[in-house]
Amino acid sequence: MNCLLNISDAVATHARLTPQKIGARDSRRSLTFATWSQRATQLANGLLALGLKKGDRVALLAYNRVEWMEIYTGLARAGLVAVPLNFRLMTAEIDYILDHSGAVAMIVQDELTERVEPLREKLKLPSKVFIAMGEQTCAGWTPYEQLIADAPLDLPPVEVVPTDMSALMYTSGTTGQPKGAIRSHEGSSLIALATALEMGFTPNDTALLVMPMCHANSLYFSHTFTQLGATCVIDDRKSFDPEILLATLAADKITFTSLVPTHYIMMLGLPEAVKAKYDVSAVEKLMISSAPARKDTKLAIMSFFKNGKLYELYGSTEAGWVTLLRPNEQIDRLGSVGREWAGSGAIKLLNHEGQEVKDGEVGELFSKTPYVFDGYWKNPEKTKEAFAGQWCSVGDMALRDQDGYIHLVDRKSNMIISGGENIYPSEVEGVLGAHEKVKDVAVLGVPHDKWGEAVHAFVVLHHQAEATEEELINWCKTRMAGYKRPQTIAFIRDEDMPRTATGKILHRVLRQSLLQSAQTA
Repeated sequence: MNCLLNISDAVATHARLTPQKIGARDSRRSLTFATWSQRATQLANGLLALGLKKGDRVALLAYNRVEWMEIYTGLARAGLVAVPLNFRLMTAEIDYILDHSGAVAMIVQDELTERVEPLREKLKLPSKVFIAMGEQTCAGWTPYEQLIADAPLDLPPVEVVPTDMSALMYTSGTTGQPKGAIRSHEGSSLIALATALEMGFTPNDTALLVMPMCHANSLYFSHTFTQLGATCVIDDRKSFDPEILLATLAADKITFTSLVPTHYIMMLGLPEAVKAKYDVSAVEKLMISSAPARKDTKLAIMSFFKNGKLYELYGSTEAGWVTLLRPNEQIDRLGSVGREWAGSGAIKLLNHEGQEVKDGEVGELFSKTPYVFDGYWKNPEKTKEAFAGQWCSVGDMALRDQDGYIHLVDRKSNMIISGGENIYPSEVEGVLGAHEKVKDVAVLGVPHDKWGEAVHAFVVLHHQAEATEEELINWCKTRMAGYKRPQTIAFIRDEDMPRTATGKILHRVLRQSLLQSAQTA
């Protein structure tokens, strides 16, 4: 049977071919391919010794650090399924994903264990399956390093096939409830190979992974460079520092990185004297994604990184990479997300009746990638909605121009993208609406120079109730991740909230009124 190598197989291969080459590193330590493979084997055996079996889900909660690489590899070697959690999530949000995924073990960075502690009794899992990673000692948790040190070096007796599930990637849902996208080993390997082919990466590349390791962006790119036997550098700072990014690009002779517009704006906004200190001539390729980038931002990137070619990517956790805007197209095709790329398959734009629209007309974007996800975990209804036969949609509306370039018109039912993070208004509305003084609420994204978009809320209070903007923002602080919280709140009368005849709030009208106010201000 012909089989694609998964990440575990790839690491094992490079451990044989180039055992002493650095495969992954962060600011604290490095992993040669030999050490990486050995620790992945021990981690796999350690988890299986705790009673886990093939197909079990393991939740992961940590800041960026090199251990993510060995954990993804170790889970694959044991036939276990990774459930990566965003480190920005609060306890209630974590609770839902743990329950929905049926996770039977957790690997948590020591600094984040306090978010899980309130859930341990409810989960009714043995104490030994709560594994703490890091330098601190966490009472009642199994030490990650001890788990590895005590495990044997023999390969675990588990057969893993390409169609087996490798990860459950939870994405925010329009109802506020995240959906678990099923990603197979085969799908991840196909994305990696297509990326290497289209982008021309080689084993000589060194990639800097800045996006959270729980995100599809870093997951997919890390698999690409691991498959090739290249080196991945993990940016392990808890908050983005533009000068440290420049220093890392220079010191590690990085050849590729993927950033959101916010990162580039912050980096290029540094004083000229600061930027001049760092030699970034090794950078050959740069990716920008997750939010629209202005012309001046792109021009500034290309001017600063004189040897770097800029690419813009459109894709999703579910479909993988869908379109690419190539270096020679960045300015001439500004506003477009490009066209199909190597291995991405065709694109259809369909109207509400399922018919293809003409060029220049708006339709829902359906793609047919060979690495599409396998559906939503325990959610057949949403899975059915996502597919039209073999064609997949995540709800993006787009048009195709006469030259075949794709232009996004609306994103995932009014999804807000702030600093590269996806935010659904309905989730924020649910939290604000639970406040005793709030009668109704509408949330939308407003333009923001630094983050791309910021969360803004229109709030209607109950009759004779009084509340301040600060009070409601504080209400959100313990109930949702920081990036989801409203940055600004406007109070309006109930009769001024625009609605349809059936009572639904017209977000479009609110957005237009905001834009008009900004123009006249």
